[in-house]
Amino acid sequence: MTIKTSSYSNIIAVTVNLALAYLAYLICRIAYVWENWDLFAPGWDQLSFAKLMHGSFVFDSSAIFYTNTLYAILMLMPILAAQRRWWQVMTRWFFFIINSLAVIINLCDAVYSQFTGRRTTSTFFHEFSNEGNLGSIFFTELLNHWYLVLLGAALIAMLWLLYAKTAENATSPNHKQYYWTQSVALTLFLALSFTAIRGGTPWKVLRPVNLGSANNYVNQPHEAAIVLNTPFTLIRTVGKTTFSDPGYFDTNTLAKIYTPVHTPACDSATVSQRKNIVVIIVESFAREYTGFYNRTLENGNYKGYTPFVDSLLGVSLTWEHTFANGRKSIDAMPSILASIPMFVEPFYMTGYSLNRVSGLPAELAKEGYSSAFFHGAENGSMGFQDFAHSIGFQKYYGRTEYDADTRFNGEEDFDGTWAIWDEPFLQFFATKMSEMQEPFVTAVFTASSHHPFVIPEEYRDIYPEEEMVMHKCIRYTDNALRRFFATAAKQEWFKNTIFVLCNDHTNMTNHDLYRTPIGVYSGPVLIFDPSGSLPRGVMKGIAQQIDIMPTLLGIVQHPYPFVAFGQDLLNTHPDSTWTVNYNSGIYQYLCGDTLIQFDGEHIVGTYDLRNDPLMRHPLHSKPAKHENKLKAIVQQYMKRMAEDKLTL
Repeated sequence: MTIKTSSYSNIIAVTVNLALAYLAYLICRIAYVWENWDLFAPGWDQLSFAKLMHGSFVFDSSAIFYTNTLYAILMLMPILAAQRRWWQVMTRWFFFIINSLAVIINLCDAVYSQFTGRRTTSTFFHEFSNEGNLGSIFFTELLNHWYLVLLGAALIAMLWLLYAKTAENATSPNHKQYYWTQSVALTLFLALSFTAIRGGTPWKVLRPVNLGSANNYVNQPHEAAIVLNTPFTLIRTVGKTTFSDPGYFDTNTLAKIYTPVHTPACDSATVSQRKNIVVIIVESFAREYTGFYNRTLENGNYKGYTPFVDSLLGVSLTWEHTFANGRKSIDAMPSILASIPMFVEPFYMTGYSLNRVSGLPAELAKEGYSSAFFHGAENGSMGFQDFAHSIGFQKYYGRTEYDADTRFNGEEDFDGTWAIWDEPFLQFFATKMSEMQEPFVTAVFTASSHHPFVIPEEYRDIYPEEEMVMHKCIRYTDNALRRFFATAAKQEWFKNTIFVLCNDHTNMTNHDLYRTPIGVYSGPVLIFDPSGSLPRGVMKGIAQQIDIMPTLLGIVQHPYPFVAFGQDLLNTHPDSTWTVNYNSGIYQYLCGDTLIQFDGEHIVGTYDLRNDPLMRHPLHSKPAKHENKLKAIVQQYMKRMAEDKLTL
């Protein structure tokens, strides 16, 4: 599109081209919603279209003006060169590259968000900084989502072909008027850019919008992804200070409401129960996949996909309601092994990861426990090795150590993408524990029930494709767990061991109960004691990942005080158990049947899950007790992070 040269031609061109960028963002948003429809469908009919459009305009404006301000300045500079051919070519390429990248980022996130439930932030680059297989994964996803590739190509072509440019080799016929109009336009643009970037209006720009601001336009935290865009979330999270004390309560009041300091009733003279501890973290294992927890689903006909775990649950201790504390793998290790929930950003992707931490292995080392962490991926993958070391694990066994052990098949057991297949790696896990000095504490993080959702060739006829691609992977991992426990049961250390099995986060779902803002965190938590000294069955109340560490330390009668944000479930009344999580600027706190949602300043939602499990009907009440407890948890977290007080 060529605009005839005049004093206003560059102004018209900038206006048209920015409108073109808005159109590209809008189409990308439609693709994002379509690709993630299962996540948004349950509450879609309750959303306000006007609010969605308003919110989308606010965040698109911020991102577009962030990324296109330099382009516009170059176009609106009051110099004659701005209408020269070489200048127009330069600005066109600048606009084209910047906005093409925005299109690519938005469409890529349409796929990646299926696994995280939110828009991607800058911590993504730290999370995957040690991965060497991203190229193959990216190529696979290009093939799987060819329609998004075609859409992206069409949008990029649109940015080039519909780009508005000034006629070549001409200057303004009226230099004075040209200088004047360009100067005024540049001044107005800079004012508009300042306003748009902050997400406000000229009379309301004191507080810039952030990721949490998106919740003003939707009903549930996960829906914030609809109005956000990925360039905005990346830009707004680069180099940001993640944690600061919100100052809800003074120090004395805060300690009375809630403290993460656990002081055991026993002392150092008490003889602890020197049980071995084995923590099994199953990748992407949603509570929905089990038959045990879902006996009422599908009119009682739901069987699930985990026959072995169901049988294990039958002889284990578990709870009525069980939850993860995050939505990504990097959220899980701090929650499970150090009782640190994910608030705002993954803990060890922030600068506070250098804080001293009361990790499970470090606490048990005080009692002479040996320790090791196992993960079948490339050593250093996901930062697991670094974090395992920081919380006191003495040894780390990854793909390198597996390959070096001649008793196993080495690289023949690599899945081609992420890690060693679960079945052989769990056998390796059992074998190495038999070589450890007792008492020991170990943890293993499985990998096979994960994108790209493949299983070993020899199992493809045994576990064929089902309703969702995840189901065959869960069946494979369930069988791998069966074989692991069969091997472990033959070892001398087995009956003196406490086993914990949980997930890292949830994944694909096809039941509305598990698509709600709290349902997407529903994962199994079980404790199995082969000796039978612990109770068995389903206890009333709520269990979450951050409860695992304090509960285990209570079981072995750990005599030393420690910091853990969770609770000792065996020494907490069921009515006092709770769970907490964070998503897109909203904290969720569930105690009993009451769930509250808190944006850091105000309660924005209250639900009665007993009578409204699908969270369709928010209550008007704001339970002060729950609000104060949640505020205290958040303040203790932020304050201790900022002051490096995660240990005593």
